[in-house]
Amino acid sequence: MSAPESPAIRPDYPEPLWIQAANLITAEIESGALKPGMRLPPERELCEQLGISRVTLRKALGKLVDEGLLNASHGRGWYVASTPSSKDWPNSLESFSETARRMGLTASSRILRSEVVPATIDEAEEFLIAPGSPLFHLDRVRALNGVPTAIDYTRIPAEYAPGFAETDFTTASLYEELEAAGVSPQRADSTIEARAADEYAATHLDIAVGAPLLVMNQRVMDASDRPLLASKIQYSGDRYRLRTFFARGRR
Repeated sequence: MSAPESPAIRPDYPEPLWIQAANLITAEIESGALKPGMRLPPERELCEQLGISRVTLRKALGKLVDEGLLNASHGRGWYVASTPSSKDWPNSLESFSETARRMGLTASSRILRSEVVPATIDEAEEFLIAPGSPLFHLDRVRALNGVPTAIDYTRIPAEYAPGFAETDFTTASLYEELEAAGVSPQRADSTIEARAADEYAATHLDIAVGAPLLVMNQRVMDASDRPLLASKIQYSGDRYRLRTFFARGRR
């Protein structure tokens, strides 16, 4: 992108600044000024060209990653995607890593917590185990092509997760590790609700405090409805969209 002759971002416009920035970059891609595989200018330079903050810029870039127009390479910058990827997340049960591969993206994680602790009374009731039974806790910041997308808090009875506390989950898939241990997730009960990001979530997802989050609480069972794991996943609201469908039965 070359520096515009007049201000490209209009604070007096009704559209948020990050949407204006995303639209400008999209226009550059559609016009051919930014070609597939081309690297965008450094973030500092883009911020100066567009007259916006880095937080605003990254929100715009994250939107374009979600739309399949850009890819992020950790430590190297932002690139125009060579091929478009699906923008939707599935309504079937698949792991974050499986979804990323289907979308042509690279999943990675930053580990916040990985340890085995005794289950509380409430956790024991949730998993149908005895209070005090060992429970594996895994908290991760999940990223797509280096862009932080979600914070995942997961709990699993340790009997289903042998040696998981020593497993490197920065790149390993939790579902694949479970299946290697002979445990097969089959279905999940999920709820999704909107929440505002607190300071902790905002820091780890590189978003503003108060920005929208989509919070998914999920309980995963095996084929015999035995509870295997429970998770709370906080998705950055502009980087997640769930695809589902509804059918009207006979009346």
